[in-house]
Amino acid sequence: MKLSVYARQIGVTYKTAYRWWKAGRLDAYQLKTGTVIVRDPIPKNATGIALYAHVSSVDQKNDLERHMERLKDYAAAHGYHVTRIVSESGSGLNDRRPKFLKLLDFPDY
Repeated sequence: MKLSVYARQIGVTYKTAYRWWKAGRLDAYQLKTGTVIVRDPIPKNATGIALYAHVSSVDQKNDLERHMERLKDYAAAHGYHVTRIVSESGSGLNDRRPKFLKLLDFPDY
């Protein structure tokens, strides 16, 4: 599959996937036309995973975005198929994490 399709499928940007290819982290090759082709890394019987990130305040939005990017990179590097991305902010002093609890109760969320 084309590198752009692969990037979309695993939930990363094309630029990230291209960097991985240049670094030799992907099982891929380049055609004479310049198109990068990635050999299908996702098994047909693979199930998806959800990524979850949490910060304690809205002021930490940049931290939340960086955390989620690290999770996406990790999942992609290990060949996980990401089906859901959930993030939220709120105090860590209590157990009120509605999106997380909903994700646990309803996996199709």
